[in-house]
Amino acid sequence: MQDAPRLYPILRFADPDAMIGWLTSALGFSTRAIYRDEAGGVRHAELMLGPSILMVGTAQDGTVGNGLPPYVAVDDADALHGRLAAAGTVIVDPLKDTDYGSRDFSCRDPEGNLWYFGTYRPSPSDTAGT
Repeated sequence: MQDAPRLYPILRFADPDAMIGWLTSALGFSTRAIYRDEAGGVRHAELMLGPSILMVGTAQDGTVGNGLPPYVAVDDADALHGRLAAAGTVIVDPLKDTDYGSRDFSCRDPEGNLWYFGTYRPSPSDTAGT
């Protein structure tokens, strides 16, 4: 499967069902799969955004998030920023143009995890600047 991703970020949440709802309604992810434990909790879920897959699960041992903020490449950062701000999302870094040609901002999800969004979408075949 040459076109399948090789890197799958994993985020763990105190309330993964609520976060899946936020990710799908606010950010446009779609649900690929949800596997539940015997008590009905989210054992493992896979959410898609284009060809990318985000794995989601229930926090274990008090660990929420993954310590690394995700970066999500979007087509229209201004529109997403507007929707999130209108919904009351905490914007951490304001919408701005970067020196590498992206339009970026960051925010916190309902559980306080940091997310970055921008129009920068490198490809492995692109030549990176120095």
